[in-house]
Amino acid sequence: MHRRDFLALAGVGAGGLMLPAVFGRVIAAEQLVSTLDIGFKKRLADAGLNAATSAGATYCDVRVGRYLRQFVMTREDKVQNVVSTESIGVGVRVIAGGAWGFAATNTLTEQGVAEAARQATAIATANAKVQTAPVQLAPVKGVGEASWRTPITKNGMEVPVAEKVELLLGVNAAAMGAGASFVNSTLFLVNEQKYFASTDGSYIDQDVHRIWAPMTVTAIDKASGKFRTRSGLSSPMGMGYEYLDGAASGKIVSPNGVTNYSKSYDMREDAIAAARQAQEKLKAPSVKPGRYDLVLDPSHTWLTIHEAIGHPLELDRVLGYEANYAGTSFATLDKREQRFQYGSDIVTVFADKTQEGSLGAVGYDDEGVATKRWNMITDGKLVDYQAIRDQAHILGKTESDGCCYADSWSSVQFQRMPNVSLAPGKARLSVADMIKDVENGIYIIGDGSFSIDQQRYNAQFGGQLFYEIKDGAITGMVEDVAYQIRTPEFWNACTAICDESDYRLGGSFFDGKGQPSQVSAVSHGSSTARFDGINVINTARSLG
Repeated sequence: MHRRDFLALAGVGAGGLMLPAVFGRVIAAEQLVSTLDIGFKKRLADAGLNAATSAGATYCDVRVGRYLRQFVMTREDKVQNVVSTESIGVGVRVIAGGAWGFAATNTLTEQGVAEAARQATAIATANAKVQTAPVQLAPVKGVGEASWRTPITKNGMEVPVAEKVELLLGVNAAAMGAGASFVNSTLFLVNEQKYFASTDGSYIDQDVHRIWAPMTVTAIDKASGKFRTRSGLSSPMGMGYEYLDGAASGKIVSPNGVTNYSKSYDMREDAIAAARQAQEKLKAPSVKPGRYDLVLDPSHTWLTIHEAIGHPLELDRVLGYEANYAGTSFATLDKREQRFQYGSDIVTVFADKTQEGSLGAVGYDDEGVATKRWNMITDGKLVDYQAIRDQAHILGKTESDGCCYADSWSSVQFQRMPNVSLAPGKARLSVADMIKDVENGIYIIGDGSFSIDQQRYNAQFGGQLFYEIKDGAITGMVEDVAYQIRTPEFWNACTAICDESDYRLGGSFFDGKGQPSQVSAVSHGSSTARFDGINVINTARSLG
């Protein structure tokens, strides 16, 4: 869990009274499996569309949303919290007089939604008086009645709480039995039931599921008081409860014996490994600072992609419209025109909201635009950004990229990062073969702390597990590793990428953006990649 996830969930572990307002009201777990009648949702939507156009709106979209969440939190042999929440209501967005207006209501009646639509139109009319240029929407052809569902085989909301608690406490016991001093484990489940309707002629019903099973294992040297932690190597996924089946097909074993996971997670196995590796970290030598060739596992690389490519290529950051959560972007529009060399010629980065199992996978975004895949960096060159309907014209595009999202019915939708991934290498290359060619390097597994500047240009990243490579062989674990980068220099230092057989997803379950802040979930895929001559610092060094 990195800092945004911690901030988003800071109150959850302490009890339901501290839940963020966007999570809604606490409900019984049994209520998580119900749905709203689609006919009822359509009637609400039509009431909003008709009221908005009657009040003078030239465009209107209505989102009827039911957002369900369940958190199960444990520590050692104790259950810290079990919370199930529901947030339900309707958001109405309109254009009137060339300006946007938005209003929302949790009054689920046709009259209530119509009133919200009239309020949104009044707000847009007032905004039009001070707006310097009218909103320009990229065209979207209405799809009529359509639906999309996350392709799950086991709905986590239907699994009894007792079964989830038994799983987590069993995981904790396994870690303690393997030598852990402390352990906490959690299950996060999300189900977004979203209905979108617009004056373009779309009525879209979507049922979106996500799951995450993070844990942290701590080992303490009682003699010295020194401690080390190892977080779980699971990834948050756009899947159902089947993700926790621990199938052998979902396991990828690194050359040094560390087990990573793709579309199936064995939480108990990982807890035992985490306990042993946390103890090993206590004895590992501290890294010698200097230049190293880095071999980065996908469980680590996802965060570097997220911070040093995903956020810098959000068009609102590029234009300076968005500056929260580490600022704007160095990747200005002129760099696209110049085909700026963002990375080496083997670096191709694509956005894709259709990728099965990913956190961002949906059939349509929150503007009713069908999702797709597109390149943002091709053969190292910057070729595109992320844009939604009212931004497309800025780039000379005739259609949206389909990456608009709101985290609640009560939040206005805006441009959010799609899944952004590093394409796997085209030539056959295993991790073992990659390491054979490294003379002086460090192999990094798992994500850790990071920092990045206000232009997404200078950054520093840690990790979970670090292994020294000497003359083509992994020689042992080291500790206190972080590497420093300048974004384009780092991606231009990429000299090898493993093939598609090593491709895996990582991601952020609670990625923050905007003011007021909203959270979204986004995946980042890659195969293991090599970066040459990267500056590594020792995080344990003292200046005093």
